[in-house]
Amino acid sequence: MPSLADFDYHLPEDRIALHPASPRDSARLLVVRPGEVPALADHVFTDLPDQLSPGDLLVFNDTRVIPARLEGIRLREESSVRIEVLLVRRIDDCTWDAFARPGKRLRPGDRVTFGEAGRVCLMGSLSAEIVAKGEEGIVTLRFERTGAHLDEAIAAIGAMPLPPYILEARRRAGTDGGNKDHRDYQTVFARVEGSVAAPTAALHFTPDLIERLTRRGIGHVFVTLHVGAGTFLPVKAERIEDHRMHAEWGEVSAEAARRINAARAAGGRIVAVGTTACRLIESAAGAEGTLAPFLGETAIFIRPGHVFRATDALITNFHLPRSTLMMLVSAFAGLPVMRSAYAHAIAAGYRFYSYGDASLLFPARMP
Repeated sequence: MPSLADFDYHLPEDRIALHPASPRDSARLLVVRPGEVPALADHVFTDLPDQLSPGDLLVFNDTRVIPARLEGIRLREESSVRIEVLLVRRIDDCTWDAFARPGKRLRPGDRVTFGEAGRVCLMGSLSAEIVAKGEEGIVTLRFERTGAHLDEAIAAIGAMPLPPYILEARRRAGTDGGNKDHRDYQTVFARVEGSVAAPTAALHFTPDLIERLTRRGIGHVFVTLHVGAGTFLPVKAERIEDHRMHAEWGEVSAEAARRINAARAAGGRIVAVGTTACRLIESAAGAEGTLAPFLGETAIFIRPGHVFRATDALITNFHLPRSTLMMLVSAFAGLPVMRSAYAHAIAAGYRFYSYGDASLLFPARMP
């Protein structure tokens, strides 16, 4: 089993994409075909229809990102402290797990009022009680509002939860995204609210590109995985098999499973658009690769040694070093191939991470 250091690499800061390509499908696309000569080929994302074949089926994640980043004030007796929370997992109608910063001094029983000073949402202020503290800076918040009323309040005062590496790089560069992130950090087909991070490989798709793919005989189907911040937590265990993934909620409908199985039976390839779609269909696949309807949580950790049952090709962006996502793509295309692909992408000026360029990966060839 590879060690954590095997998934490390150095990325110059100017390779971190601070804003998406415009238009979306003008991003670059690195096509990786292990075992072929050449194994790496530079394209643009609009070339995607020519890289796939009629009968192939794209699997999109139709989750929608919620404005999950909230700024507030912790109130305790006569003292108050500003904090920021990132909602990561809904427990029930009024309760969320969240990452809190600074979190060390928070304790159960503290009350937090959210929103800018003097600003209230349509139905008044939004407040919550910290009812529990967990590992890795997670706190459990019980809000005074419930259900749709809570959702409306969060939408009124919350901010788009951009990854911290984008926010920090923007700060150092003296730039920001204005109000465009509310549109840019959402896929064109986002439908089911619940994610705290976008399925970023799908950000490159436009209605025109989807129509071109359809005309070429390349279909698409939607599944839902609500992406949690746990997907992007750093791996601290040197033995990667000791890393514990956070569970995320997903659904593969009976109709989606039927279409995926039918496409495969007809000789088409199943192309997962993003690691989130890949993780979900791998969770729903049986030993022979047949998908069954799936509804619930998955904590699947795909790393070298995983036998892919449902994924024949993978569209994905370029991921952080030492991350579970770097492990997933290495499991799919092979660690030596991915190390070569990333070195090529850095040298060729590809843009990395959530707003960056994309790759189309085909699986490693068995010896």
